Amino acid sequence: MQNNNQNSNPNQSQKPLQHLPIFEGINETDLPAMLTCLGSYTRTFAKSQMIYLESNEIRSVGVVLNGTVHMLKDDAMGNTTLFSYIRSGELFGETFACGSSLSSRVSFMAATPCTVLFLPFNKVINSCSMACIFHHRLIENMMRLISEKNVMLMDKIDVTSRKTLREKILCYLSIQKEQSGCPDFVIPLSRMELAEYLCADRTAVSRELAKMQADGLISYDRNSFHLL
Repeated sequence: MQNNNQNSNPNQSQKPLQHLPIFEGINETDLPAMLTCLGSYTRTFAKSQMIYLESNEIRSVGVVLNGTVHMLKDDAMGNTTLFSYIRSGELFGETFACGSSLSSRVSFMAATPCTVLFLPFNKVINSCSMACIFHHRLIENMMRLISEKNVMLMDKIDVTSRKTLREKILCYLSIQKEQSGCPDFVIPLSRMELAEYLCADRTAVSRELAKMQADGLISYDRNSFHLL
């Protein structure tokens, strides 16, 4: 289920594209031809608007131009788990767009107002008759980003496999610290989103954070953290 707010000109978001990892090594002057060749298009979404619902067919890889997209999974009891969060420059939907079954097993929601560039996957992986010089580089970039995405999902498994809530929180914060390269860092999730990511209750997460600060393990102010 996608927003009907579709830009008719695929080059409208051209200016920032050369800075995105998916287009690394591709000349800025080649971008308009590439977007036209691929049949790409952009769409904008309001906060909390669904981009894809579970069971929707996904034929295009989404590239977040700005904002944040959440990968969500609802269980039979109505509980929502935050599988992953996709930030500016990152991909989503590639797992299903390149699989034998196009049916999505998760939902994708705009966590903030965002703009998404959609790249039809079959046109990305199959070189066109014009044999565009940028095509092989685009495929290499996409494979690298898919690999990095798999690492992020492995981090998620690492976090949620911990036995106690404290261990889950410490594991998540350690990963965020490592990614930032600094003992002082800002996490991208609100308390509710963090609880969904950890598969825990929001109140329990807030209470455990307060206990961890009292025990001298961490210090924090809202989303700013320091591991002691």
